[in-house]
Amino acid sequence: MKLSIITALALLQSTLGFAPVTSPSFGLTAAVSESASAATSTTAIFSEPNDDEEEGGLDLNLEEMFDMFDAADKGEEFDDAIEKVKGK
Repeated sequence: MKLSIITALALLQSTLGFAPVTSPSFGLTAAVSESASAATSTTAIFSEPNDDEEEGGLDLNLEEMFDMFDAADKGEEFDDAIEKVKGK
């Protein structure tokens, strides 16, 4: 009996570490602000990226990446190396 109580308390304590953090809220204003923040975070997660922001990058495949690493090891200039890699 004691062992089952200790086990249950240990499991409860370990699962509390994974529980979401909530701030104590009282009244209507807290409930409204919580729902607004939840909607904001959900919108931020599922929103599309802005078209104004251009994603940088070279869009290299794995072979091209290794070619760039080899060029960097040899001390080649970046612009020359990227022209060789993309020119293949």
